[in-house]
Amino acid sequence: MPNTHNPQPALLLLEDGSAFFGRSRGADKVSFGEICFNTALEGYLEIISDASYAGEIIVLTYPQIGNYGVNLADLQRAQVSCAGLVAHEICAQPSNWRSQMSLPEFLLKQGVVAIDGLDTRALVKHIREAGTMKAGIFCGDKAQANRSELLAEVRASQDLSARNWVAATCQNAPLQGYDAAEVAQDFAAFLKTPKPTHYQVTVIDCGVKSGILRNLLYAGCAVNVVPWDTPAAAILSGSATDGIKPDGVFISNGPGDPEQVDATVETVRALIGQVPLFGICLGHQMLARACGAKTERLKFGHHAANHPVMNLLTGKVEITSQNHNFGIVFDSLGTALAPLAQAPQAPLVQNPDFGRIQLTHRNLNDGTPEGIRLLDQPAFSVQYHPEASPGPTDAHYLFSAFTRLMEGRPDYLDIDIAADRLAEWR
Repeated sequence: MPNTHNPQPALLLLEDGSAFFGRSRGADKVSFGEICFNTALEGYLEIISDASYAGEIIVLTYPQIGNYGVNLADLQRAQVSCAGLVAHEICAQPSNWRSQMSLPEFLLKQGVVAIDGLDTRALVKHIREAGTMKAGIFCGDKAQANRSELLAEVRASQDLSARNWVAATCQNAPLQGYDAAEVAQDFAAFLKTPKPTHYQVTVIDCGVKSGILRNLLYAGCAVNVVPWDTPAAAILSGSATDGIKPDGVFISNGPGDPEQVDATVETVRALIGQVPLFGICLGHQMLARACGAKTERLKFGHHAANHPVMNLLTGKVEITSQNHNFGIVFDSLGTALAPLAQAPQAPLVQNPDFGRIQLTHRNLNDGTPEGIRLLDQPAFSVQYHPEASPGPTDAHYLFSAFTRLMEGRPDYLDIDIAADRLAEWR
């Protein structure tokens, strides 16, 4: 195993021929993936352990990461799925009372390729102009090989949209009774008091983060996790969850192109109108696709912890955490209708299968759709991550909204963001 204090040379090579030399800070091997960047200032462990990054090489824009080391309680999935990590400087000697190991040590244990010592500012400026593309990280002697041959390898590598990354990443067996005891030692657990359990929630696992499961627990939900391709009939009957029938179904975040995940779309389509639904990120795209929506690839995606999103129903603005390369085309959901008088900023369409669908949230940076609700069916979804792992807690109210939807309240999204955010903190 390579010595993390004597790193090997490494090369990051983009599909367009752009080359960035640095040093290896993880596993000394070759890795290919789609390059993207995340502008969050902290939460590097939560970012790289988010299954939504499967098949992607992550560039972190903050100049030094790893300073507070690694605590395994912060992991979002037990196995890291990202194709690689890029940073200006990765700290090998952390200083923090919670740290169990350094970030380079963790990357080695997980077999993750990483490179630092390069100009991430120049790299990110280039990605913003050129867009996301395939890339490769080459370590050790491979980094010194013929550049033309390496570039040919990058260009011949698999495109992100050519594979169902959800199937490649997620577990194949149900997880019954995700227990609050599993998060009892969580760093923030002593600050929040979970509500009494009132709701049985089945989570469709497309790559669900542990932070999402924790927030469902805090909202008073008993959680049972089923694989991404579980049929709707098995969910509704409870046969997929040891006889437990759900009060609501949550569709999780996950990696890759939503057009590749047809089995989940079929399940969600059959669930609409049968049980309250809430989707996050890929789950948002699954709900929209189940209603017939088209999806589109964004130029360089949204990967950050500071995206402003407006709730079009209340006029309130949330600062949100985001991680997606694709988005929905709202107009493809149906025929445009006149907006409702009580929400004049929220566009409305008539869907041929499920009635009226309303745009509830919009990204204020680029105007892209960030949330929808079905007015004639109990279902809603958002494109961003309200669980704040990492990120701000402005959008925590969406978990409360889900419980209100399961109670049958028509005003489930009309929640004071600040009051909900502060209510559970001691």
